Amino acid sequence: MSFELPEVAVLLAAYNGMSWIEEQLASILAQTGVHVSIFISVDPSTDGTEGWCAEYASNHPNVTLLPAAGPFKGAARNFFRLLRDVDFSESDFVSFSDQDDIWYPDKLERAIAKLRSEDIDGYSSNVVAFWPNGRRMLVDKAQPQVQWDHLFEAAGPGCTYVLKPALAAGFKKLVVEEWSRVQDVALHDWFCYAYARSHEFRWFIDPVPGMDYRQHASNHVGVNAGFKQSVARFKRMWQGWWFTQIYLIEALVIPGPLPGLPQVPFSRVGLLRYAMSANKFRRRRRDQIAVALIFICKVWSPI
Repeated sequence: MSFELPEVAVLLAAYNGMSWIEEQLASILAQTGVHVSIFISVDPSTDGTEGWCAEYASNHPNVTLLPAAGPFKGAARNFFRLLRDVDFSESDFVSFSDQDDIWYPDKLERAIAKLRSEDIDGYSSNVVAFWPNGRRMLVDKAQPQVQWDHLFEAAGPGCTYVLKPALAAGFKKLVVEEWSRVQDVALHDWFCYAYARSHEFRWFIDPVPGMDYRQHASNHVGVNAGFKQSVARFKRMWQGWWFTQIYLIEALVIPGPLPGLPQVPFSRVGLLRYAMSANKFRRRRRDQIAVALIFICKVWSPI
């Protein structure tokens, strides 16, 4: 009796990644219980990442470097390019990867076991953040999902995402059809989670971490792990970036108003309604409180 390993298409977005990408790729190729095909898209870089990846791909038959494109000016656009240009229709699962992390050997195997055993469509997990000074910290994103959290936050780092074919194909279709508008989406992982939940795909957030999540000065989105980082993130939300992303993503994934979801939050009444519903917008309690305060404060300082 033969047993075929599940085929996983790994979409890896890179940019100036020479310091870490070899270790990242090694950890993907060391995955147990699966067969991986890695597709790399390199945003035009200044450190030789393109040339190194081309040579690496020539020596690894299951690694493909996509033709030069860009500049993308952000990881999200690079991932959208991967979704558009990679044919993963024959793959059993699709996974996203950053260029600078270290996957545990059973990361994909565990995700696939969950996807199969619990009849779910999308998977993400906690991670262990680590810094050059040796500090390590569990990043917990596995709080219970709430009614509309998908419209306000991601399901954890996108590099933990593993998707079943129907979800991956549906998300790809949306990205291709709305190509112009999705260029303004800043976070592909939030967008993917919003699409999945809005289209009745089931999602599981695993409390067990599957990778070490590297923190460094070049992180596109890092861990909100200190006072300075928290202030910076709050400031960005307060200045309107977060509100703009909420409305863009909501417009892309939802054809019409959701029953019970407060509308026109840029009005004072709408902002107050959002503040009263904050426990349905974020999974973590302290985030619910912070979001409610932002909405309340915005009542007196309209966007």
